[in-house]
Amino acid sequence: MPAADFNMNEIHWLMDMFNTVDVGLVVLDRDYKVCIWNGFMENHSGLLPSAVKDKDLFDLFPSIDEKWFRSKSESVFILKNRSFTIWEQQPYIFKFKNYRPITGKADHMYQNATFIPLSNTMGEVGHICIIIYDVTDEAVNKKELEAVNRKLELISQTDALTQLANRGHWENTLRQEFLRIKRSGGCSTLLMFDIDHFKKINDEHGHRCGDEALRNIADLLRKTLRETDVAGRYGGEEFAVTLLDTDKKGAQIFAERLRSVIENSSIFFDGQQVTMTVSVGFACFDSSFERHEKWIEAADKALYHSKENGRNLVSAFSDIPQS
Repeated sequence: MPAADFNMNEIHWLMDMFNTVDVGLVVLDRDYKVCIWNGFMENHSGLLPSAVKDKDLFDLFPSIDEKWFRSKSESVFILKNRSFTIWEQQPYIFKFKNYRPITGKADHMYQNATFIPLSNTMGEVGHICIIIYDVTDEAVNKKELEAVNRKLELISQTDALTQLANRGHWENTLRQEFLRIKRSGGCSTLLMFDIDHFKKINDEHGHRCGDEALRNIADLLRKTLRETDVAGRYGGEEFAVTLLDTDKKGAQIFAERLRSVIENSSIFFDGQQVTMTVSVGFACFDSSFERHEKWIEAADKALYHSKENGRNLVSAFSDIPQS
């Protein structure tokens, strides 16, 4: 085969590969005008190479983050080094629709990209080539896995019956708050309460009624909480609430409101109305607490003071006699 024919075949092959390869290939000049536009880019944009040639990239695709794109490209032009971007940093450069059947959940194509400097015979970089990789499958799979892991983490932190934080997760948040106040100062309050005569509810109406009572209390608690408060089921019929940035006066108001809301509510179970009250105790943070467990002990003592003095009552740890 003559050398000229062989070279022509090579060019033909290269052009064929250029237009059929499953990655996007775009060449831009120093003014960000499009010089090369392969079949991948044509297929996904719907724009023929003749329609984009010598056109300003940002006019063609206003959705491109121009400031970010120029910053990324300028380093390639000036430093003559390759640069890379992944979908976690920038979900896409060109906002193409996702046509992949497996990952139909994505409304756009996730992309990785490589920016390559193109030098002339003088060693000057007057153009850059951008290679676009469709990584939608990888991105969607990773996002789905992260969502599943977040859901599992949430389940592991949640009490199944009340949907409040379970004891382990709640206590961990209290520990973090304890360390924060120890380090930076401030005032937060720990409040604990339990349902009065809960055993009687179980004995007279059954454990299903007891479960319904716990769910009702949890719902009322959620409605009473502020956004910054952290509530959990401490165990059995006992609940705990960390009132962030709340002093004694604020805690007293919250506790009385919660006690009153529960006292004035009821549930209906098997045609019978069941009412409940709660005993509440709270303890403001004190620098004498060496560990967060001491904070819990203080709130627990205030709770039992309420129970021993008639129930359906709110007690502050600082107001009870210290033995």
